Amino acid sequence: MIVARELCKQFGQTQVLRSLDMKIARGRVTAIVGPNGAGKTTLIKCVLGLTRPDAGELLFDGAPIRGQDAYRARIGYMPQIARFPDNLTGIEFLTLLRTIRGSLASDDRMVDDLALRTHLQQQLRVLSGGTKQKVNAVAAFMFNPELLILDEPTSGLDPLAAGVMKARIRSERAAGRTIIITSHILSEIDELADDIVYLTDGSVHFAGSVADLRHTTEQPTLERAIAALMTRSAT
Repeated sequence: MIVARELCKQFGQTQVLRSLDMKIARGRVTAIVGPNGAGKTTLIKCVLGLTRPDAGELLFDGAPIRGQDAYRARIGYMPQIARFPDNLTGIEFLTLLRTIRGSLASDDRMVDDLALRTHLQQQLRVLSGGTKQKVNAVAAFMFNPELLILDEPTSGLDPLAAGVMKARIRSERAAGRTIIITSHILSEIDELADDIVYLTDGSVHFAGSVADLRHTTEQPTLERAIAALMTRSAT
């Protein structure tokens, strides 16, 4: 569903993406992992159209995204840190999203699954960080996007809410949705991901299934397999 070809991005003197090649398969959960500064956030921003690569090509469903905006309506994005207009209530914020999208049709199951009905009556500025993250999740899922990009999706969530999030990710995959997640919680990736893209120094050093990664590194667990990749890329 997503193809990157020789993607390059530089900020000042820092080369963040270096001729990066990547494919994200439709209908699967792909985890993008790597050490801090590997280029994960910049890559996601390029997919979202928030950052333009300096060179290379990004395809969404076979079509180049450069200069295009319409494809973004097919994406649901959950950033790691939720930022909302502080003067709006949760209900007002979700209504605003429907207005911007130009559609009253939406999937509000996450509101009830995360027990948010009462909290949505309050202004967003008074909500706890974890509750804001739940609103963040509702916004990502509510328009039934074809592609979900979830950045540290269980960060700040209590165990019950994290379980709800994981169950929803599985159900979306079963419905044929494509999901990209980033997470530093390797047990979470092991639990959810079908495929792994491992970045370091702005390049892809491994791309394949979780089973392939274990086989390639000859490690019994994902945590040890990732550690083996990090060791190899550092030498």
